[in-house]
Amino acid sequence: MSTRTAVVTGASSGIGEATARELTEQGYHVYVGARRVDRLEKLAAEIGGTALPLDVTDEDSVRTFTDAIESCEVLVNNAGGAKGLATVAEADLDDWRWMWETNVLGTLRLTKALLPKLIASGDGLIVTITSVAAFHAYDNGSGYTTAKHAQAVLHRTLRGELLGRPVRLTEIAPGAVETEFSLVRFDGDAERASKVYDGIDPLVAKDIAEIIGFVASRPPHVNLDTIIVKPRDQADPGRFARRS
Repeated sequence: MSTRTAVVTGASSGIGEATARELTEQGYHVYVGARRVDRLEKLAAEIGGTALPLDVTDEDSVRTFTDAIESCEVLVNNAGGAKGLATVAEADLDDWRWMWETNVLGTLRLTKALLPKLIASGDGLIVTITSVAAFHAYDNGSGYTTAKHAQAVLHRTLRGELLGRPVRLTEIAPGAVETEFSLVRFDGDAERASKVYDGIDPLVAKDIAEIIGFVASRPPHVNLDTIIVKPRDQADPGRFARRS
């Protein structure tokens, strides 16, 4: 039997990297894509996967990436992120454009390009990593919450459009996960980023990767539509039980 193929975007760190390792353990040959190629190549060498440069905001980059993938059983749309915590009144439109290009249009580009191969596999799976921000609005988070709501609706719409086709779709919406997410949001300010997780036990990348692995291991007739996962210390995006 030929090796099954999985594709993971945003795989140079965090959830993407952990997911690539998890799917490799399940027997997949994993194509990892991101902009930081040096990290990708190191990861691919460790797991026996294939590293390909990928910028999900660039049409040509996506085309080159997806053309290099002959077949695909699993697509994990993980690339995304947040920029800043501006109010609507003080919104930075460049930050908004980046968030929409990365989270929404990036997911659309990859999914659209690989969909024929996922269908042709006879048992395809699309996992889209959204966020609890796809279910809640919170002050100073409008750029990210609107992008994540849109990304989630894109994914949920596809669930109906592919009904009857051999493709399953799972949305995973994490709460606070300690990765480079906050470092990106705060433009490299490590001290400010670390304070996001002060006083709580956050999720880690491996927690989400193991859930993705569980989803991928279900039989073809089982579709886990939506999985919301948060730390025990979190109720919603802005409500935590913090220990001093």
